[in-house]
Amino acid sequence: MTGDRLTLKFFGVRGSIPTPVAANLGFGGNTTCLEIQSGNGDRVVIDAGSGARNLGLERIARRDLDVDFWLTHFHWDHIQGLPFFAPLFSSGACVRFHAPKSASATRRHLERQFQEPYFPGRDGIAAVQEFVEIDNKTAKQGGITIHPFELNHPQGACGFRIEAGGAAIVHASDCEHGDPHYDKTLRDFAQNADVLIYDGQYTPEEYAAKAGWGHSTWLEATRVAREANIKHLILFHHDPSRSDAAVEAVVESARERFPNTDAAREGWEIRI
Repeated sequence: MTGDRLTLKFFGVRGSIPTPVAANLGFGGNTTCLEIQSGNGDRVVIDAGSGARNLGLERIARRDLDVDFWLTHFHWDHIQGLPFFAPLFSSGACVRFHAPKSASATRRHLERQFQEPYFPGRDGIAAVQEFVEIDNKTAKQGGITIHPFELNHPQGACGFRIEAGGAAIVHASDCEHGDPHYDKTLRDFAQNADVLIYDGQYTPEEYAAKAGWGHSTWLEATRVAREANIKHLILFHHDPSRSDAAVEAVVESARERFPNTDAAREGWEIRI
């Protein structure tokens, strides 16, 4: 990674529920999880959906067992991979969970996934676990700077601006447009970012019936990208009903408004 200011890799890109069906596997069927690495090797992981399983296998293979998860919120599609995250069951590992709740609440919420009758393997957890509250203040993790900000989502969610070496990636998933306060906050934090990862779960036609569900559209994504002077827009949190062909159609529509648009794809790595 020498020379790269930030490297982004997607392990899960789907919203709501995993969709392991052939028509969806081009873009991927796992729920949300991605990793960002700085040029000097510092890493942050955003969310622990079912894509976290493959991330965990990668971490085990390279013996990189010091893991920092930055959780946007606790809806199940963002944490359901944790019981299958191999480093948690590895002695010598340290897994830290940064979340927009108190440390005690984060521990309580995550431990419920491992309790009877949902999962039989809690006694196998061998990693040291740490729980850290995100308080909407700028944080440092090695050479990476993390700016959290609030998103408009039922029960709340957190966005992140990740910076290192003069590059910036903004993660704004599970957000709904239309509230002036949250809309301005997002645009302020997204200004001039190299990459904006944005919740494009719905088409405008679908959104008309799903206002209030906490998600946005590809059309709003292009507006944010233009108004915040984004270099590269990546649509994310694909609807579980969206096939690969349908995702491609969404991207083509979005490119008419903002040409440098792509859809997140499992296994895709971007270097800035």
